Amino acid sequence: MPAFEYTALNEKGREKKGVLEGDSARQIRQQLRDKSWLPLTVEETKQKQQRRSISNAFTSTGISAGDLALITRQLATLIQAGLAVEECLGAVSKQTNKPKIKSMMLAVRSKVVEGHSFAQALTEYPRAFPDLYRATVASGEHSGHLGLVLDQLADFTERSHEVQQKVQMALLYPFILLFMSLLMIVAMLTWIVPKMTSVFDRSGQELPALTQFLIASSDFLIDYKWILLGGIASVIVLFIMAMDNEQFRFRFHSFLLRIPLVSSFIRGSDNARFSSTLSILTSSGVPLVEAVNVAGQVTSVLPIRKAINAAAVKISEGASLHRALEPCGYFPPMMIQMIASGENSGELDAMLDRSARNQERELESLISTVIGLFEPMILLFMGGMVLLMVLAIMLPIVSLNQVAI
Repeated sequence: MPAFEYTALNEKGREKKGVLEGDSARQIRQQLRDKSWLPLTVEETKQKQQRRSISNAFTSTGISAGDLALITRQLATLIQAGLAVEECLGAVSKQTNKPKIKSMMLAVRSKVVEGHSFAQALTEYPRAFPDLYRATVASGEHSGHLGLVLDQLADFTERSHEVQQKVQMALLYPFILLFMSLLMIVAMLTWIVPKMTSVFDRSGQELPALTQFLIASSDFLIDYKWILLGGIASVIVLFIMAMDNEQFRFRFHSFLLRIPLVSSFIRGSDNARFSSTLSILTSSGVPLVEAVNVAGQVTSVLPIRKAINAAAVKISEGASLHRALEPCGYFPPMMIQMIASGENSGELDAMLDRSARNQERELESLISTVIGLFEPMILLFMGGMVLLMVLAIMLPIVSLNQVAI
């Protein structure tokens, strides 16, 4: 039974929106009239989603990692309790209070009722349910252990969400501190320095080189502020447009991998993401070649993704996973050794999960170290800039006092 999104006026004339299931839009309108509501619009969720995907072509139409983890946990619990998939989807749609998720769940349910598999129904929303998610669900359906697979997938999604939140919260304070420092410097150059300049002009005294440089910087910033802002905005827009080109993005990612600290952060993040994804896929019964290809797609850096795709080709030709990944040089020796141990012992998924956790811990330690260095550097930079400005302002004043004496 398809789902329909409606907009109607209730008895008090207030606009109400929601989702109902029915055989046709006409039936939905009748249901609304039976409630003494005036239907304004009634549209099938699939058609509305197609319109949204066109209008939001350049924006994300997915759901948050927290919502995805919650949905997955609810589905796993209900399926393990013995309910059919369509019943679970209906129950989850009733549980949520977010119209977007409600309509999505009902649309997926309608596809399942029509005879499609759960994984096939999820392809209607590729941004909400990525390749990893759909491949894992498909393997769970084929193996007959969908509830267990969804439970593992919920653990993986929750852990990924927690790591993402830790990284964001750790980087938030330094960036706020840097932004406020730059804002303070700009405010001093555009507001305080011009007021002091008028005093120096009346004195007719030759100013020190530091003071002249400060005044010149202030005048330049005031006179060309709009040109500077326009130039910065243009550079940002051009960079975003250039990043749509795969060759430019590949070269830019290669450049980032040559920067010491940035390279360590990128590699650690992608290695953890790759290991976690491959672990959940292999433990769910996905063939290794397909699992490596899917896990490669979740990495964010193109050179690493290309190396993983090349490794998948070697695996399809008969090579082991650790021998296929070792030559690329993007994975640490410890991770390669743990994968080799997992292949030899038949516990590849467990060793991949352990490797992912090690990578996450190392990444958190790296972030803490960088932030520990970054914060005093910002404070020293800000203090140094303030000191230079104070010296540039005070030197002429001291000179005037000495002349007066």
